[in-house]
Amino acid sequence: MTEPSAPSVLGVFAHPDDESLLAGGVLAQHAAVGARTAVVTATWTASSHRAPELAAALNALDAGTPRLLGYADARNPDSAPGGAVRLVDVPLDEAVGRLVAHIRQFQPDLVVGHDALGQLTGHPDHRRAHQITLLAVEAAGLPHLYPDAGEPWQVAALYAATHPQSGIADLGALLSGVGKTLLTMPDEYVSATVDVTAWLDRKWGAISSHLSQLHGERPLPALLSRADARRRDRILATEYFTRLGLPRGRPVTSTLATWLPGPR
Repeated sequence: MTEPSAPSVLGVFAHPDDESLLAGGVLAQHAAVGARTAVVTATWTASSHRAPELAAALNALDAGTPRLLGYADARNPDSAPGGAVRLVDVPLDEAVGRLVAHIRQFQPDLVVGHDALGQLTGHPDHRRAHQITLLAVEAAGLPHLYPDAGEPWQVAALYAATHPQSGIADLGALLSGVGKTLLTMPDEYVSATVDVTAWLDRKWGAISSHLSQLHGERPLPALLSRADARRRDRILATEYFTRLGLPRGRPVTSTLATWLPGPR
């Protein structure tokens, strides 16, 4: 049964697997107490090979069915077999409008997305998704913007998934070992630290659903699959977020107190 105080959560991420790696525990946690959860994915189209993997991952997290914006990955032409424009090239107004429609349709209390750095590796799709999410969350509450995208909806809180310097010892070693960059936020930037140990099985099950990413030298799911299980659990057991400011926000309460601190 849904708890009245369990806030609904909409994740907005650039690629299939970002949702599981960055917020899989929080999504599973909220679903477990009866909250509505969903994920919008900005790149890879429904006709690509990663769409079924995304569907399986969301099923593992009890986060509904894929909601795809339908753009191409900046670095992978296979992401859009039909020749869709890359996320980094699409007119900003178009992408914001598409996301506004999803926000107004789902009506989430919380939106969770990428941080301004584009996570540890600074992927351009991550940074673009961050920009689009910031604009769309504000625009969704304004009736004169995107009037054809549905009735206005004011999100109560916006969070960016992030990585503080003090929290990447194990993960940093994995990524630097294959030559990936490590862009971290200062520790004081983090406003919510969530222990998702109780949902590790579901989170790892979702990550493992992205089968195409479990092979190769550089994909993070592949690196995690080859890591010692205890080390992998340490990496995945904590999720970090920063609460970003909104021009105005509805009050929201939750039994998940560590997830909903007041604004910094």
